[in-house]
Amino acid sequence: MSGLREQQKQDRELRLLHAAAHCFRSAGYGNATIEDIARQAGLSPGTVYNYYGHKGEMLIALVAMEVNDVLKAGESFVRNPSLDVLDSVDGLIGLFLEKSLIYLDKESWRHAIAASIEQPDAVFASHYTDLDARLADQISRMLMTLQRLERIHPNIDPQVFGRMLFNNMNNQFIEFVKDAPREMKQLRDDLHYQHAALCRLIEIG
Repeated sequence: MSGLREQQKQDRELRLLHAAAHCFRSAGYGNATIEDIARQAGLSPGTVYNYYGHKGEMLIALVAMEVNDVLKAGESFVRNPSLDVLDSVDGLIGLFLEKSLIYLDKESWRHAIAASIEQPDAVFASHYTDLDARLADQISRMLMTLQRLERIHPNIDPQVFGRMLFNNMNNQFIEFVKDAPREMKQLRDDLHYQHAALCRLIEIG
């Protein structure tokens, strides 16, 4: 019975997070209330508070859910990257970007990023930083695979270069969520142009 109760609890939490994502998108993060989210999920506000103390905790849970989805999908690039370094970088980073707007819209991302900066010692910020580190590490591990396949110069440090690629993507993503009219295609095109120059520096042949 304990296994069944645990599964029901997980299902209820997932329903709650999907309801939060819906409310953040439809009403805007700033306008969405716990009562709105509870109503959308078919739960009482009291039940919502059993899971999350405030909507900011739901926001970071949605960020974590997106990142975990990305990391699972991205492992295929780590194990079996294209032998063209730029294609591999474009593919993995493109996956990060395309999945970033499944649960959260630009406004929600602005709140998540702002909270991580304004409260650097909060649990929220620590969790957010850890998620970033895991994404950067996945890029680095893909570069390690390409180095073993002799597609990247042996004197290149994949950890350093992977972090550099991630930081560039992250900075561009912040600019993207700040600019409401900017389309995802423009962001990806800009990153492709920038990463093409970087990849030429490390690729063999």
